[in-house]
Amino acid sequence: MRNDKENVIVDKTISFSLAIIKYCEVLEQNRKYVIAKQLLRSATSIGANVFEAQNAESKADFIHKMKIAAKEGSETLYWLVLCERSEGYHFDAALKSAIEEIIRILSKIISSSKGKIPGFIWSVLYAFFKSSNYQIEQLNRKYGTLQYEPYFEGMETKKR
Repeated sequence: MRNDKENVIVDKTISFSLAIIKYCEVLEQNRKYVIAKQLLRSATSIGANVFEAQNAESKADFIHKMKIAAKEGSETLYWLVLCERSEGYHFDAALKSAIEEIIRILSKIISSSKGKIPGFIWSVLYAFFKSSNYQIEQLNRKYGTLQYEPYFEGMETKKR
């Protein structure tokens, strides 16, 4: 993992995991063992996957690990909502707020990582869909109108 730059999501997930450990200890003191165990596993898994993603073998591997972290975040939110709505459970609103922020950050990381497709791939996709549209037009003339949705219509390729 690179140490030359602050990594907000790594720092937030580590801090969140430490706070969850303390919260689960409170749940266990109140004999809420099942929820405490599930919450501890899902919540600490978020940070583990984010941490592991920092050394991903490829961009696809990075995105995959971040998606796993986001899924674990959703599961953690579920357990916290159960604690919030159940009678006799201690609830910490700050934890719910923190996990919602982490999920938003993970979602943004995933979407921005997916969106970075190199220019040459866009050129290939554009050429493919342009030729596909041409082929569909030829089929339309021969067999009548086919239903299709034109992709990248009017898109111009950029030279790098």
